Amino acid sequence: MILVTGATGNIGSALLKELHAHGAGPLRGLTRHAARATFPEGVEAAQGDFAEPASLKAALEGVRALFLVSRLGPDAGILEAARQAGVEHVVLVSSITALTHPHLVPAQENLAVEQLLKESGMAWTILRPTQFASNTLMWTASVREHETVHAPYADTALPTIHPADIASVARVALTEPGHRGRTYALTGPEPVSARQQAEALAAALGREVPFAEISRRQAHARMAAVFGAEAADAVLDVTGGDVNDELLAVRDTVPQVTGVPARPFRQWATENAASFR
Repeated sequence: MILVTGATGNIGSALLKELHAHGAGPLRGLTRHAARATFPEGVEAAQGDFAEPASLKAALEGVRALFLVSRLGPDAGILEAARQAGVEHVVLVSSITALTHPHLVPAQENLAVEQLLKESGMAWTILRPTQFASNTLMWTASVREHETVHAPYADTALPTIHPADIASVARVALTEPGHRGRTYALTGPEPVSARQQAEALAAALGREVPFAEISRRQAHARMAAVFGAEAADAVLDVTGGDVNDELLAVRDTVPQVTGVPARPFRQWATENAASFR
């Protein structure tokens, strides 16, 4: 049995579809609202809350492989619950900032979870993706209302990754040999800036998407109100304020692991255009 946590999220939903399409065997998707889940036929819906690791006991019963996104709950308790349930292999989604910006607090938290997993006694595979293409969903209200999209560091291009590519690598790691004890840095196939993302959305929608660059100070004020000042600074550093060669590098890990080219941002924009209409 494979348990996919965050099964209704951007990565988890894509992973369940891939596993199902490849006949990966018994599958279970974890969600806080199992009655509302619309999983592929034959996929079992399990209810649980990361904030309460004890609630995961039933979902973990009979599970031998686990897909887990870090820092969505008390990771030490979640990993211990998995170990006690007999889980043999955990595929963990961390962040490329654990490699590129280990001095930042969010990266240090991800590194701590990675270490917890390595010391758990379970086999592990760690995925370190870069910026998600789906982060652009933060623009949905502005784009729907035909308002101007505002972003800092408008022309800093990062190798943004399609969440489905993270899912594809996870599927291979969960179902094929040779990936235990491996750490994979994951990126998209090409750098793309915020301005280029707006242009790709405009092409997908068939209309103009107004875009304007704002200063770091302006962006920080908006983000700090939602995430807090420290988290806002960290995000701004890794989206343009403190980039380095490791963060900007385009990596071929996705095609090496999956045998399929990584998806460009414009594909994500086309597939998700309805969210912006």
